[in-house]
Amino acid sequence: MTPVAADKKRRKFDPQTFLSTIDGGRTTAAFPPKRMIFVQGDSADAVFYIQEGKVKLTVVSKSGKEATIGILNDGDFFGEGCLTRQLLLMCSATAFADCTVMRIDKKSRMDVIRRESAFSDRFVANLLTRNIRYEEDLVDQLFNSSEKRLARVLLLLAHFGKEGKQEVAIPTISHETLAEMVRTTRARVGFFMNRFRKLGFVRYNDELAVHSSLLNVVLHD
Repeated sequence: MTPVAADKKRRKFDPQTFLSTIDGGRTTAAFPPKRMIFVQGDSADAVFYIQEGKVKLTVVSKSGKEATIGILNDGDFFGEGCLTRQLLLMCSATAFADCTVMRIDKKSRMDVIRRESAFSDRFVANLLTRNIRYEEDLVDQLFNSSEKRLARVLLLLAHFGKEGKQEVAIPTISHETLAEMVRTTRARVGFFMNRFRKLGFVRYNDELAVHSSLLNVVLHD
């Protein structure tokens, strides 16, 4: 075995290094809040990875009605439809907060998935986690009150359970966007947010602070 071949064999593929370096079809870009990353109907020719920040996904119906289908966090992939021969993007992606996003062209992504099992496992695990989240969202819509749904959305936005903090600050989010995610009216969101604030579940400053005690609303029958 040649020295070069031996060196390649010794080197172990690191998915995180791959997702943090620019090379071979990978580019990164920083987006301020509300800046579009891509628009529904654009060509589906790449997968995106959130290195830092949050991204909001929205869809617009033929009649022009817009709905928020999810807010993703750092470490999440999106735009993966191109890997299943999807020609056009089915949603729009907007920076929800300051974020840095890596764009990985389709060929580069397919190559690394086929070649590196460690990366393939991480990618599939991320997609499965999102699918589970969508299933939970459906169950939430079918069986829970709008107050519980709002509490759950706020807890998910605050990423509770990831770091074990009692209170987490998230970028200020409009009642209109929350209403889209909860599938209720803006007035109902305003009513419940005021109630949460009076009970100490949330605080308003420059950011929206969500306290872990809000979980009581979700667990209460």
